[in-house]
Amino acid sequence: MDADEATGWEAAVLDGGPAAGLRTRVVDRPGVLQVTYPCEMGASPGGPQVEALYVYRRDYRVRSEPLRYRFDAASP
Repeated sequence: MDADEATGWEAAVLDGGPAAGLRTRVVDRPGVLQVTYPCEMGASPGGPQVEALYVYRRDYRVRSEPLRYRFDAASP
Protein backbone atom coordinates (compact mmCIF):
# COMPACT_ATOMS: atom_id res chain seq x y z
CA MET A 1 0.00 0.00 0.00
CA ASP A 2 1.46 3.38 -0.98
CA ALA A 3 0.94 6.70 0.87
CA ASP A 4 -1.92 7.80 -1.43
CA GLU A 5 -3.84 4.58 -0.77
CA ALA A 6 -3.35 4.94 2.97
CA THR A 7 -4.52 8.58 3.07
CA GLY A 8 -7.27 8.41 0.42
CA TRP A 9 -5.64 10.84 -2.02
CA GLU A 10 -6.55 10.46 -5.69
CA ALA A 11 -5.07 12.11 -8.77
CA ALA A 12 -7.28 14.60 -10.62
CA VAL A 13 -6.91 16.75 -13.71
CA LEU A 14 -8.70 20.00 -14.60
CA ASP A 15 -10.24 20.20 -18.04
CA GLY A 16 -10.88 23.50 -19.85
CA GLY A 17 -10.86 27.05 -18.57
CA PRO A 18 -7.85 28.97 -17.27
CA ALA A 19 -6.40 26.00 -15.34
CA ALA A 20 -6.70 23.45 -18.18
CA GLY A 21 -4.30 20.55 -17.73
CA LEU A 22 -3.51 21.35 -14.11
CA ARG A 23 -3.03 18.18 -12.07
CA THR A 24 -3.83 17.94 -8.39
CA ARG A 25 -4.76 15.41 -5.71
CA VAL A 26 -8.10 15.25 -3.92
CA VAL A 27 -9.60 13.36 -0.98
CA ASP A 28 -13.17 12.02 -0.89
CA ARG A 29 -13.89 12.97 -4.52
CA PRO A 30 -15.33 16.46 -3.95
CA GLY A 31 -18.01 17.51 -6.43
CA VAL A 32 -16.54 20.98 -6.96
CA LEU A 33 -13.05 22.50 -6.96
CA GLN A 34 -12.35 26.22 -6.87
CA VAL A 35 -9.32 27.77 -8.53
CA THR A 36 -8.32 31.36 -7.77
CA TYR A 37 -5.92 33.71 -9.49
CA PRO A 38 -4.80 37.00 -7.92
CA CYS A 39 -5.74 40.17 -9.80
CA GLU A 40 -3.44 43.20 -9.95
CA MET A 41 -4.55 46.24 -8.02
CA GLY A 42 -3.17 49.74 -7.81
CA ALA A 43 -3.64 49.87 -4.03
CA SER A 44 -0.81 49.83 -1.53
CA PRO A 45 0.45 46.51 -0.11
CA GLY A 46 -1.52 45.20 2.86
CA GLY A 47 -4.77 46.60 1.50
CA PRO A 48 -7.69 44.72 0.00
CA GLN A 49 -7.05 41.88 -2.41
CA VAL A 50 -9.04 40.74 -5.43
CA GLU A 51 -8.97 37.20 -6.83
CA ALA A 52 -10.67 35.75 -9.88
CA LEU A 53 -12.63 32.62 -8.96
CA TYR A 54 -13.11 29.69 -11.35
CA VAL A 55 -15.24 26.63 -10.62
CA TYR A 56 -14.55 23.08 -11.83
CA ARG A 57 -17.17 20.36 -11.43
CA ARG A 58 -16.38 16.66 -11.22
CA ASP A 59 -17.20 14.52 -14.23
CA TYR A 60 -19.05 11.64 -12.57
CA ARG A 61 -18.59 9.42 -15.63
CA VAL A 62 -14.88 9.13 -14.78
CA ARG A 63 -14.55 6.58 -11.98
CA SER A 64 -10.81 5.88 -11.92
CA GLU A 65 -7.70 8.00 -11.65
CA PRO A 66 -7.10 10.55 -12.79
CA LEU A 67 -10.47 11.96 -11.87
CA ARG A 68 -11.62 14.72 -14.22
CA TYR A 69 -12.99 18.12 -13.26
CA ARG A 70 -14.52 20.23 -16.05
CA PHE A 71 -14.57 24.02 -16.15
CA ASP A 72 -17.98 25.50 -15.39
CA ALA A 73 -18.19 28.71 -17.43
CA ALA A 74 -21.54 29.60 -15.85
CA SER A 75 -20.16 29.75 -12.30
CA PRO A 76 -20.14 31.38 -9.90
